Amino acid sequence: MDLDEGGWNIPYADKITHFIFYLVFGMLGCLFVRERTKGQMELVKASRLIFLVAVAYGIGIEVLQYTLTTDRMAEFGDVLANTFGAFVGISLVRWSFSKERPLKWKF
Repeated sequence: MDLDEGGWNIPYADKITHFIFYLVFGMLGCLFVRERTKGQMELVKASRLIFLVAVAYGIGIEVLQYTLTTDRMAEFGDVLANTFGAFVGISLVRWSFSKERPLKWKF
């Protein structure tokens, strides 16, 4: 049974989706660490932790797709999109809490 996928044909739509998901993952992850530690964990340390978690999670999902499924494909491009999205999301948080901005990392 074929499903109608609609008339939209956006090139690299899956990579864009991966990028956006991990951008949000990186931003929310940093903010989560900030809230859980009441701002006591340094921004640099929190951003490195979340970046490593995001990259490991992205690679883990791709490995699971490769090993456990028959109808899904693991793609290196997805890992790159995930990594770049997490990097951009974390960079946005770091920029938001930079010394030039009014937001403060510590409570």
